[in-house]
Amino acid sequence: MSAKLNPTPKEHPRRPWLQRIWGLLPAFFLAILIAVIGMLTIRIQSQAELLKAEKAAGRPPSAPEVNVVALELVPGTICERISLPGVTEPWVKLQLLAEVRGKVTQKAVEEGAGVAQGDVIAILDSRDYVNAFKSAQASYQTARAAYQRLKGLSAEQLATRSQLDNALAQMENHKASMDNAALALERCTLRAPMAGVVNRLLVETGQYLNVADPVAEILQIDRLKVKVGIPESDVDAVRQLTDFTVRIDALNAKTFRAQRHHLSQTADRMARLYDLTLSLENPDFEVLPDMFARVEIVKQEIPDGLAVPLYAVITRKNENIVYVVNGRRAHRRRVELGLLEGWRCEVRQGLAPGEQVIVVGQRNVTDGQAVNVVRQVRDLKDILP
Repeated sequence: MSAKLNPTPKEHPRRPWLQRIWGLLPAFFLAILIAVIGMLTIRIQSQAELLKAEKAAGRPPSAPEVNVVALELVPGTICERISLPGVTEPWVKLQLLAEVRGKVTQKAVEEGAGVAQGDVIAILDSRDYVNAFKSAQASYQTARAAYQRLKGLSAEQLATRSQLDNALAQMENHKASMDNAALALERCTLRAPMAGVVNRLLVETGQYLNVADPVAEILQIDRLKVKVGIPESDVDAVRQLTDFTVRIDALNAKTFRAQRHHLSQTADRMARLYDLTLSLENPDFEVLPDMFARVEIVKQEIPDGLAVPLYAVITRKNENIVYVVNGRRAHRRRVELGLLEGWRCEVRQGLAPGEQVIVVGQRNVTDGQAVNVVRQVRDLKDILP
């Protein structure tokens, strides 16, 4: 009988080395994660301890330095100004008119010429007026001779008082006629009624003129008027002023001094502006009429005030603050503002002369933060490039 052989048990194959390493990876990554968490925990704890120490010492948390530009406060004049538009006008604008009828026989001047009072502008044909004057003169002389004869007869009681009175009246009538004829003859020569410049000559030789026809336009421009409208809110300040600065942009923004001449007592109904008239001396005729002008009005002036750029002021929670540099750190300072002049504003309270106010970089700092002053200026104009 054949004997049954017991089967030999199968042996498990050995795992490759790669599979073993793969199996160890989760444990390896877990160890690394635990180590990183531990390091972060230690770092956070150290930072927290550092913050507690700085807070206990009264110092703000450390932060990197910020580069800033600082302005040293120097007292100076601060003005509250307003600039209003105006226009120049001739001091006197006069139109010369014909006073008698006649034909123009001569033009004595040209447009643009300067004239003195009494200078001849044009001449009319005067022959008719010469004849009229001679006739009136002859009549007057006859009446005067008749009156003289009757006056002698009246003294000898050979003429009545009534005859003498009639002779006197006729003589005076003829005298008036002669004077009128002389005046009409004189008016044939058209003369400048004032010194000035002939702006327009409105006649030509040979032109016939009637009474009141325009002959020339004469301007007095050695002194000019500057008309400017004043808002109601500024009338009280203008009343106190006598001197003004006028800038003419057409003359490369050249400035001139002017004096107050008249402030109207009523306002324009449409614009609600009060007309202010200034007197501007113009001996060289540099400024011409109808040029646009800017009138600078100083409403208030502070001789020794402190000013900072308006952009250096930060408004937070209805408070105006600036940052000053002290010991290489920025310190928050609440300020009270006053007058505004262009981009400068007056600081009434909160700052003292000599302090350094951050004017560039102030929005990147906090109270107590370390700063590096890369530039220090004393004049606001030096801030601009």
